[in-house]
Amino acid sequence: MRYTLRQLEVFLATANSENISRAADQLAMSQSAASGALRELENQFQVQLFDRVGKRLHLNERGRSLRPSAQALIEQAATIESELAGQATSGHLRIGATLTVGNYLAVGMIAQFREQYPQASVALEVANTEHIAAAVANFQLDVGLIEGELHHPELDIIHWRDDELIAFAAPDHPLAQRKSLQDDDLKKARWIVREPGSGTRQTFDRAMHGLLSELEIDLELQHTEAIKRAVEAGLGIGCLSRICLKEAFARGSLVPLDIHWRDFSRSFSIILHRHKYRGPALLNWLQLCHTMPV
Repeated sequence: MRYTLRQLEVFLATANSENISRAADQLAMSQSAASGALRELENQFQVQLFDRVGKRLHLNERGRSLRPSAQALIEQAATIESELAGQATSGHLRIGATLTVGNYLAVGMIAQFREQYPQASVALEVANTEHIAAAVANFQLDVGLIEGELHHPELDIIHWRDDELIAFAAPDHPLAQRKSLQDDDLKKARWIVREPGSGTRQTFDRAMHGLLSELEIDLELQHTEAIKRAVEAGLGIGCLSRICLKEAFARGSLVPLDIHWRDFSRSFSIILHRHKYRGPALLNWLQLCHTMPV
């Protein structure tokens, strides 16, 4: 074999960081050793895997083509090492989740997963849909749990569970006293909503089709809890997932608004890179996702 796993590790770390110094730090190597390993890999096959722009190294077409196979091979090698050590489900699992899923579902799932598989380590990154999709496509995350619609040529998008958004207000808000709202009520209200790029905002915009340009979007916030606090303070009305409003509705600090003629339904999805190697830890995580109660 004319290449080594270490060379592939250097290649992948450099692809992720676009910098040989950061790649060396990640692999606990000297910069010269990392540079030598990458240079030797390219020289052995007389190929160039990166376009070099100053200190930054950008994957070229050949490097992008190699990356999925190299990633899968390194992960398969880690699986073999775990199996030889008698650790069926071990290793490091990198999970990405959008804010609603991350804050209200994923943490409990991780606790359950670690209880079942204590030898596996799990890291969670919470961000909006666009960020999580980009990180999964770039192999920076192993799997993503997202809300809203997504189309990406490099990702498998698997339906996970159904959800819906609910419009809500503080109990003393004038609209809270209405049994059912009309479009004129929605146009007169001040809205506090998620930022563009989030799955929640995507669903909100779709549901308000034909009316969106006439709505008064007063605040766009990145965090669901900030939106809930702002609505509780009487700054406007909001629209979030039923999942993150359950406790507030139960204690009466927020109340739902009836806009039943508009479609706020949506799906949560699992996303994976099409060429992602699905080792034991990832397969067990996917099984947990599909068996958890709705």
